[in-house]
Amino acid sequence: MINPGLQYPIFGPDIQCPHCRQTIAALTLTDTYLCPRHGAFEADPKTEELVHLQSGRHWRRWSDEWYRQHTHPDGIRFEIHEALDRLYTQGYRATRVIIASRYKELVSAYLERSTPWRAASEPSRPRLYGLPVEFSPEPTEEPCWEVINFDLEKELGVPVRYPYFRMFE
Repeated sequence: MINPGLQYPIFGPDIQCPHCRQTIAALTLTDTYLCPRHGAFEADPKTEELVHLQSGRHWRRWSDEWYRQHTHPDGIRFEIHEALDRLYTQGYRATRVIIASRYKELVSAYLERSTPWRAASEPSRPRLYGLPVEFSPEPTEEPCWEVINFDLEKELGVPVRYPYFRMFE
């Protein structure tokens, strides 16, 4: 008798699609999951990555969440920009971006180094979208940074008041 666990890829009989978060089933006796919207994803048992076969994008999982593993700076910059938009619509604002240290070389050329309105005495801290950027500790110190891409430090935002509201006060 075949062990039922060996009939499925390493992530089990079903997972959430990394793109649409819809539950997708594994194809038995293969290393593949099939999403009706996004196509096939192959699970690599050696690297514990999920690879989207059409695009070649790689995903890794941490705490039941899929994180895309970027190979181009535009990918991670776009992901950070989307997260900032989501924060803003939830009533928060970001105060700092912490990027996984494995992306330091990839994004360094795209970081703002200085701005003309800052005093010359202020130390030049790298910025992205106007926010201070720091890089994560090494994954040996905090293993989550092997998988996650960035974290946003946030605070509750101040409501924006537009001048035309004054005429109704």
